[in-house]
Amino acid sequence: MGAVKAAVGDALITFVWMFCISGLGFATFLITAALEIQGAHFSLLVTASLIFVIVFTFNVIADAMGGASFNPTGNAAFYAAGFGEDTLISMALRFPAQVAIDLSFLLVLADGSIDEFCGFSQAAGAVGGLLALYEVMPPDYKHLLVGPSLKVDLHTGAIAEGALTFVITTAVLWIIFKGPPSPLVKALMITICTLGVITAGDSYTGPSMNPANAYGWAYLNNRHNNWEQFYVYWICPFIGAISAGWLFRVVFPPRPPVKAKKA
Repeated sequence: MGAVKAAVGDALITFVWMFCISGLGFATFLITAALEIQGAHFSLLVTASLIFVIVFTFNVIADAMGGASFNPTGNAAFYAAGFGEDTLISMALRFPAQVAIDLSFLLVLADGSIDEFCGFSQAAGAVGGLLALYEVMPPDYKHLLVGPSLKVDLHTGAIAEGALTFVITTAVLWIIFKGPPSPLVKALMITICTLGVITAGDSYTGPSMNPANAYGWAYLNNRHNNWEQFYVYWICPFIGAISAGWLFRVVFPPRPPVKAKKA
């Protein structure tokens, strides 16, 4: 029952994550236009501020939901590092839940197809939120919704996606378990690291560093059933995340649970 509960929690938080993060470009545009801000540096500052708010908010939500996750590579990394209560069975349930909610969100966002959305509504449980987002998104601005895409040759992209996932996962593990105690500072550090790897990987793969997210966008663009998607956006990110988890476990071995002394 615990594994099913975790899968449902992942589906819900992934829905909200996709709801927020996919509209980041549009939100940046609205804010810069309202403030009459011009220049790439100012736009980047606005985007960074939004990411900080999103990261901090989702950390709070995830903790309140008992460790819910919107990225399957994060689950894999935590498992490899020896943290959390996941088993292979619970992880096998959590990943499809995350993929399903990503697909439901993107299908509705793309063309408002209620019939297609209903096939995933049980996993999501958030029809109102998706329809609300679609209603407020003007068609003229849908071009601001851009997902990851391969911009180099296949092997270079695969190496880049795996390396970037390794770097961000290592950073996040350190920040969460060895970083400063303040949640605000943690969120700020994660935001800086995220912007860094996104900037570094922009000319390679997008990047995604999240197989569920990448699969959703690929499905939307009918690129989900090819070797590029599986190799670049699934296999390599998982290798990078698990490698980061193993490295963290070697450098910072998890402490064994302290047994209570008998009276």
